[in-house]
Amino acid sequence: MALMMGQRGLTFCVNRSAGNTVRLRSLSVHNIVGADAADRLSALWPGKAYITQLRSQTMPDNHPDSQHRRWQQEMASRRGEIREKIRAYTGRRENILCPFPGMSVVELHRPMPPCACLYQPSVSLIIQGEKRVSLGEKTYAYNESHFLLTAVNLPTVAEVMQASAEQPFISLLLQLDLSLAREVMIDMKQYGNEAEYSDEGMSLGPADGPLLDALLRYLNANEHPQDKGYMGNLIQREILYRILTSPAGRTLRETVLTGSSGQRISVALDWLRDNYAQPLKVEALARIAGMGVSTLHHHFRRMTNMSPLQYQKQLRLLEARRLLLSQDADASTAAISVGYESVSQFHREYKRQFGITPIGDKALSLAAGTGRPY
Repeated sequence: MALMMGQRGLTFCVNRSAGNTVRLRSLSVHNIVGADAADRLSALWPGKAYITQLRSQTMPDNHPDSQHRRWQQEMASRRGEIREKIRAYTGRRENILCPFPGMSVVELHRPMPPCACLYQPSVSLIIQGEKRVSLGEKTYAYNESHFLLTAVNLPTVAEVMQASAEQPFISLLLQLDLSLAREVMIDMKQYGNEAEYSDEGMSLGPADGPLLDALLRYLNANEHPQDKGYMGNLIQREILYRILTSPAGRTLRETVLTGSSGQRISVALDWLRDNYAQPLKVEALARIAGMGVSTLHHHFRRMTNMSPLQYQKQLRLLEARRLLLSQDADASTAAISVGYESVSQFHREYKRQFGITPIGDKALSLAAGTGRPY
């Protein structure tokens, strides 16, 4: 029996006895032994250790398989260092905290059910595990290989499907300084006259080596008082540069470019964030954004996956839930505080959004206690 691996690989002949014993008769290496060749050979021949050794000895350093393996090892090493730093912050316990301004770290030992939250301009990286974030009808599922970029304030629903004490979910979130991002983009110049932009307020990009390296140095700098000011600012600019030049960078570039549709919509979103309790007139919001009503509706939905009225309702419900659970407000007080005129309507929309009544949600939160990590 012979197996041919083509120009790059090997030819070998084996004898298979009635007892299913395999004996290697001859082996001819044509060029190098690639990963696929060794794996297929190992499945047929018990000498797996020899084949693994042969592969490592005969593959040149500049071969794509060797480079890819080295790249994987470097990425795993960087993630490992970041993971250990985060676990040092959390004390290796289930925790959500801010080790320094602008940075949040998370360690979860159990799945997180769908949880409504407001994502601010930020970049979220998973160091271990997987997460799903829903924005309107669109869902972003990502793991260690990608980061989630949020360019504007967006009401979302986040979920962590798997986590345990043995394999905790570990992530970090870095708040983005949009003014600094605008400065970096101006310095880059080549993106100043870009013809095509993204209307999305959220997108995924590759969590590659240069970005992970910059984040690791940023964590290191913030651990040393003499470095965190000057070096921290320099590395923060580098992180923004990596994001702006990534495939997801169009989302951020559109938001910070003065006069763009994304920047105009971000002005409208900021106004809604500060005035969510006021009655909303779309015509007035369009004037604030410097757009016509139909243009506002088009770009608003492209960026947020919802209409202005839906966006306002999401903000109201999120703030009402915060008042209810953390400020000890009752349902009626929370409803009126965020702009609802009808408490019964508030109850209906609250249950539709969170899957539980305001009273039930408050009781569940009290029963869970302050140790609840989400």
